[in-house]
Amino acid sequence: MLKKTLCALTAATLLLGAQAATAAEYKIDKQGQHAFIQFRIKHLGYSWLYGTFNDFDGGFTFDEKNPSADKVNVTINTNSVDTNHAERDKHLRSAEFLNASKFPQATFVSTGVKKDGDELDITGNLTLNGVTKPITLEAKMLGQGDDPWGGYRAGFEAEGKLALKDFNITTDLGPASQEVELMISVEGVRQK
Repeated sequence: MLKKTLCALTAATLLLGAQAATAAEYKIDKQGQHAFIQFRIKHLGYSWLYGTFNDFDGGFTFDEKNPSADKVNVTINTNSVDTNHAERDKHLRSAEFLNASKFPQATFVSTGVKKDGDELDITGNLTLNGVTKPITLEAKMLGQGDDPWGGYRAGFEAEGKLALKDFNITTDLGPASQEVELMISVEGVRQK
């Protein structure tokens, strides 16, 4: 009986060790401009207004065999919002929207990852404008492999939506402009 228990414990330890070995940490490649956090919102219901955050950092863990073990952690400097219009960007940084002077950073920390066919549903807490709320991003892998510089990379894209009022952004932009759509594309470099 003792021999069977020891064998079972040894096998479980080896399996857990093998599983942990397949998980890898990746740092988002922002230096190479291979990552983007973009958004769009309807303008009066007539067109889309697009923007991006130019300054953010973070990383993720990726385990192809065990997606539920994956994690994502990103910090965005809200002052870096850029819609290609200086006056509008100044307004977006104000207390009416991002309140960048009081809340200079927004964060996303995943709480769970679930595989759904070829997609990953990434649930996490978004903290924006001093408010933390759960959101879900629908992500998919774009590719992975060796790079020309001796590293290994994995790339993903994700989409999600958030309601402005959920994050205490109460400026009335009209009925067509209550939600912001997020479009995220990241390439991560595996850490050694």
